[in-house]
Amino acid sequence: MAEIDKNYSRRDKMAVWHSHIRQWEKTTNHNIIRGKGAWLYDDMGNRFIDAISSGGVNLHGHAHPLINQRISEQLSQLEYSPFTGFTHPKAIDLADKLLRLLPDNQGKIFYSNDESSAVEVAIKMTLQYWKNKAEDRKTFIVLEHDYHGSSFGAQSVSYSFDKENALNHLDFQVKFIPMPIQNNLESVLLKIDEIHKEYQVAGFIFEPLVQFHAGMRMHKAEYLEQLIYRCQKWNIITIANEAITAFGRTGAMFACEHLGTSPDIFCLANSLTAGYMTLGATSCSAKVFHGFLKREQPETLNYAQSYTASPLACTAALASLEIFKQDAYIEEIIRIVYKHQAFAQYLQTHPQVENVRQMGTILAFEIKIDNSEDSSPLLNYRFLERGVIIQAIKNTVYFIPPYCTSNEDLDRIYAATLSVLKVI
Repeated sequence: MAEIDKNYSRRDKMAVWHSHIRQWEKTTNHNIIRGKGAWLYDDMGNRFIDAISSGGVNLHGHAHPLINQRISEQLSQLEYSPFTGFTHPKAIDLADKLLRLLPDNQGKIFYSNDESSAVEVAIKMTLQYWKNKAEDRKTFIVLEHDYHGSSFGAQSVSYSFDKENALNHLDFQVKFIPMPIQNNLESVLLKIDEIHKEYQVAGFIFEPLVQFHAGMRMHKAEYLEQLIYRCQKWNIITIANEAITAFGRTGAMFACEHLGTSPDIFCLANSLTAGYMTLGATSCSAKVFHGFLKREQPETLNYAQSYTASPLACTAALASLEIFKQDAYIEEIIRIVYKHQAFAQYLQTHPQVENVRQMGTILAFEIKIDNSEDSSPLLNYRFLERGVIIQAIKNTVYFIPPYCTSNEDLDRIYAATLSVLKVI
């Protein structure tokens, strides 16, 4: 029997196909073998600050002792059970706790597996709501540059090239409107009116305040609020995809807390389990749920997946919420907000930096690079050389650190940024 090659990076290149990697490029992925707090360690003895919370999913740091303990305890009791026709305590406890945290109008939790499936549930829930009410509403309004997942339905309500024509064979249509800013707010509101009068809109889905995959594009709460009010005027179901923005990222538990009104549906995922495993949750208002209660409408909301409401995932999510109850935890979030603010003020004066912006613990900016090609591979490499993990989006650099990131480690991230700016 042949001896197993101990060079995991070489074996990775031979056997694994990674997303977002040009397959013809000669790149080597670092083999991460351990994590602790804000740091990740590879098999070559290198350590890196996780400045992006592993893509926005990690809240409290890697290998958090409380979450580890809770999952270990759950493993000895129940690792998995069916969820259609059955339930389990962790799913019930988590639903109760989420509904206490969400706005008062939220009344039910529908579990799924991840962001894409949470959005798929919201789409099906909205379309079936209108079908149950015998109203022919099959159009969704979406903000330009929004991203809502990679499955077919979720991707169809994400912004990309010629999406409206490419997906016009679906059971619903998608119409895009610009991100609201001061100069276009009135025209965007009129656009909603026009779309609804022509198509009878079913729902408006949006990333509240921060468009993550579009390079951390940010918009003000008061402008988004006006769009929601206009949709409410036309009785359009409003859907907030908080897969990235929930659980303190914007300085509030949910980004929609910055608004003066509450959406009908919330999509939660990604950081719901603090980065431990996949879980999706779609909450809905009593208004939406009541649209499914008539006996003459026997059709159920069908969206069951193999690992829906996994006891282990629910346990991780409950442990994450338990950590938020610790006395000093909100202070940690505020500390990061203030550190980002100070560094943002400095960056605003830097000649190689533009469009500095911040929302809570999220800091983003563009680096001026005289290069028409995608600069993200170069930027990622330069930061990695300095012991910092980022995932640049073209020439956009963003930081969204775990809440356990110390002031010293934040200073390391900022120092690496200034060092990279000297060589770019």
